Amino acid sequence: MDSFFFNITDTSYKVTDERVDISNGIVFLDIKKAYTQHIKNLDRLIMIALVKEGTLTITDHISNKTWTTTNNHNDIYCSSKQDFTLTTKGEVFILFIADFFLKRYKSDKQNEPINFLLSKMQEDISCEKIGTKPLNALSLYILQKITKKNDNLHSIRCEHNVIEFMIHRFSMMDMVDSDIDEESLYLAKKAKEHLLKDCITPPSIKELAHLCATNESKLKKAFKQVYNSTIYGYIQKLRLEKANYLLKDKRLSVGEVAKEVGYRHQGHFSKLFFETYGAYPKELLKK
Repeated sequence: MDSFFFNITDTSYKVTDERVDISNGIVFLDIKKAYTQHIKNLDRLIMIALVKEGTLTITDHISNKTWTTTNNHNDIYCSSKQDFTLTTKGEVFILFIADFFLKRYKSDKQNEPINFLLSKMQEDISCEKIGTKPLNALSLYILQKITKKNDNLHSIRCEHNVIEFMIHRFSMMDMVDSDIDEESLYLAKKAKEHLLKDCITPPSIKELAHLCATNESKLKKAFKQVYNSTIYGYIQKLRLEKANYLLKDKRLSVGEVAKEVGYRHQGHFSKLFFETYGAYPKELLKK
């Protein structure tokens, strides 16, 4: 079988209908109509599927399962061998990333998303959905940069933007170290459940510790160990993620979004947003 990526080192940027080969190991499909393609290969790959409007259906002929990415969602799929049919309706973007491309960015930290995905690709998986997230403003902003035609250095710009997209999507994955003890894992997950219920007016750490039936010191230590973040840092992450989703709809101004997610001062909110995502909220609203 041929590789989906045509494993040759001199693969150059080229466009063929809906398919774009950026470089060896990175391919994307930019589809704006009803589309069907059968893929049968022995590649180890990740697929990041972004559905702006419509649906993407993957019919896996090996496991006889059907996977779907729905309207306004951004999903990650993993595969170590392929015999499936892609069927799309509407506006769909699918990024294919080969394992040999991801290996460039492998880390010595086992709970890194890329390490997890590379390990997953070594398993015997025809197709598996790894994670699903609602579509947000930053994903759409980066996608526009990927698919935009530039006159100068287009291929390198495109690869740079794809890597930016990968960083953003992988950073949304919650990774937990397998060596964490059960008590710490339980406490951290319990605290996270409470924070997810209300990150705008969350309980104080004292109240959160009471809800988790532990003390403040133990809870803070467990949360940091499991999620590699302070509790306050995680609250900020949840608020900014919510802001990212609100900005996508363009119904609210930056100031209104800031207040909606719990920030009184627009300037402070914009600064935190830029530090986290590398783009200001007003840039996302311009798109």
